[in-house]
Amino acid sequence: NSGLICGFIRNLSSEKEAESKYFEKQTQLYSKEIQLKQKNSETKEIMNALVKNQSMVMGILDASFHSLFVIDENCIIQMVNKKSCEDFGWTKEEFLGENINMIMPPDVAANHDQYMKNYLSTGVKKMIGTQREVTARRKDGSTFPCVLGLSETRNFGLYCGFIRDLTAEKKAASEMRAKTNELVRNESIVLGILNASSNALFVIDESCIIQMVNSKSCEVFGWTEE
Repeated sequence: NSGLICGFIRNLSSEKEAESKYFEKQTQLYSKEIQLKQKNSETKEIMNALVKNQSMVMGILDASFHSLFVIDENCIIQMVNKKSCEDFGWTKEEFLGENINMIMPPDVAANHDQYMKNYLSTGVKKMIGTQREVTARRKDGSTFPCVLGLSETRNFGLYCGFIRDLTAEKKAASEMRAKTNELVRNESIVLGILNASSNALFVIDESCIIQMVNSKSCEVFGWTEE
């Protein structure tokens, strides 16, 4: 009954400040979350691109007509292509992690690691950057002639060897030599028979040009074969 009114006032400054900081923190967290998602998305895109590029590169290498081996400085196989498996008989899984000397004849395999050590210590290239005919060994122990081209990748410490199987070429060349020798032998036999004839012989073409004469022709007419 005093006719007075009481007012109570609560200072909200600290609460508003805390609320502002809370929302600011939440905004920062949300922003970081967005950035993280974007980064993860970009990383995923990069990874997908790398996988795609790697698959494309391997597809190209697997389409090669020649065997490919990639080794490190310890002569350990890091990569092979499909043709390597076809030519040598090992699977890709059997190749990876093994020493490259597994595809060499024993006498060469015994010294190969030392060749690599000599190059790494001296920098003198003997095989690298060249192509040379060598002998390679298959899984079953059989050997075959091939051309080896060896190159070094920059900044990765890896070495690439391309191997071209010469078996078919060597066989074809041998067969060609045999046929040529047979033709020469047959020609010699035929000429021997013709020269033994008691009659003069002339062989001419459609233009009446002399292509062949026998010994009797030279005796009878006085001209030489030339």
